[in-house]
Amino acid sequence: MDIPAFADVTIERILPGGIGLAHAEGLTVFVSLAAPGDVLRVRIDRSRGNVLFASIVEILQPSPLRVEPPCPYFGVCGGCDFQQLKYESQLDAKVEIIRDCLRRIAKISDSTEIKIQAAPTEWHYRVRANWQIDPATRHFGYFEAGSHRVCDVEFCAVLTPALESTLESLRRQLRAEEISYLPKDVRAVVGQEGVSVGPAVGGFTTSEVSQTIAGETYWFNADSFFQINEGLLESLVKEALGDASGAMAVDLYCGVGLFTLPLARRFDSVSAIEVNHRATAFAKKNLENAGLTNAEVITSDVGHWLNEHTHWKNKDQLDFLLLDPPRTGAENVVIKGILNFQPQHISYVSCDPATLARDLKKLMANGYAIQSIKAFDMFPQTHHVETVVHLRQA
Repeated sequence: MDIPAFADVTIERILPGGIGLAHAEGLTVFVSLAAPGDVLRVRIDRSRGNVLFASIVEILQPSPLRVEPPCPYFGVCGGCDFQQLKYESQLDAKVEIIRDCLRRIAKISDSTEIKIQAAPTEWHYRVRANWQIDPATRHFGYFEAGSHRVCDVEFCAVLTPALESTLESLRRQLRAEEISYLPKDVRAVVGQEGVSVGPAVGGFTTSEVSQTIAGETYWFNADSFFQINEGLLESLVKEALGDASGAMAVDLYCGVGLFTLPLARRFDSVSAIEVNHRATAFAKKNLENAGLTNAEVITSDVGHWLNEHTHWKNKDQLDFLLLDPPRTGAENVVIKGILNFQPQHISYVSCDPATLARDLKKLMANGYAIQSIKAFDMFPQTHHVETVVHLRQA
């Protein structure tokens, strides 16, 4: 089959991954940075079977959902791939992305209600960033889309002012060759005490900083994970816990204890599991500072811990299990371990709708039913979305 070099297409909808879907000459066309309803002339960049991957050459007729992306790096920088959409359209697209994954992967009906909570601010919300450095060019910023070339950015419109100031300072020092040690990447996070940077570079240190969420204070640094959108965290925690309370809870992939602390105020006993030793050190500190002695924090691979506790004497008392895995979702051994524990109530916090749907399918095939699904726009201007799903034994 001859593959055309160019094609005129109409974007039908946004697919998981943030890609626009179109059809041309009987072929499926995936178009980056598109809006539903766009009429576009696209260049075919590559093909895989009957699927073509394309980029926009010309907008022949813009969608009514399209806006002019305000960032000069849009289309080059690998982040913020929803800037071309009105904010309400971004929210609608994210709900449809979740629904698409649930329908295709988990075979969950489209009639399932999915509400999404908008971010308090569409810009300047990121309290955490990971910047790349090209040692040859001293370019400083983010990877370009689909590559490991560094897009040299002077500013980033989704960063909080404190992080933006840090980016500008480090970039200025790199350009002036005032920094001799050049790490491959730099992590930075904002807290009430300022900015923590890892590794320490350009006069910045990997200091401990804190945030207070729903009355709980959490300490962390640039080397430990913390959610990027402070404005939604109280709502996220509230949704993830729901009305749960009782004798015992387990918190898998607990990080620095975002959910562990409020769980410890509702349950007689809490076991929190996390493989990252830096994160568990902070989780223990945060519990101690809060005066909570009824929670244990265990540094372990989650799957290994569940496997080791197959015959755990307390599992019959397990009322509630919360998991907040990385983007790759829960490993098979983790799902198997959860099913072995048979908690009455599961709360699954996910940052990837596809792996969420994959894992929900396994849980539903083993006696669990979905009670509610709610999304949170933790990542405005991108296709990423946070989802909280509550399941109970059917």
